[in-house]
Amino acid sequence: VDHPFYAIGEEAGRKLVEAGFAVITGGGPGAMEAANKGACEAGGASIGLGIELPFESGLNQWVDKGINFRYFFARKTMFVKYSQGFVVLPGGLGTLDELFEALTLVQTRKVTSFPIVLIGTAYWSGLFDWLRQTVLAEGKINATDLDMMVLTDDVDEAVAL
Repeated sequence: VDHPFYAIGEEAGRKLVEAGFAVITGGGPGAMEAANKGACEAGGASIGLGIELPFESGLNQWVDKGINFRYFFARKTMFVKYSQGFVVLPGGLGTLDELFEALTLVQTRKVTSFPIVLIGTAYWSGLFDWLRQTVLAEGKINATDLDMMVLTDDVDEAVAL
């Protein structure tokens, strides 16, 4: 809770609600909890799509509508089905899995294109560098694929997209 990205997550959740959006997260702790808290305190829909894992403690207290999933693929389908955009805060392998699922579905036009915004330039710039200098340089993606993502430290910019 006492982490800069927790405050950013809260701000993002609040500002998304103020802009007329519902907030859907994985329903867990950390950045997910922060976004749910911001949405809930702003009076908006705060949705959690949880995953059944032995080390997870269930949905966070700020989720007002929650669903638990046994499998990651089913959960990711629900994220994408109802999303008008992805705002991604620093996270681990689950976050990367969800990010690349969204990118792949937008790239292959399996879903309507939506903004994918990564907040935290210091955290994400290494990934962007690798995608540009290795994956793009090797011809595995097109330059336009990199344009699917926006990197920022500004919550207002993220919400405006």
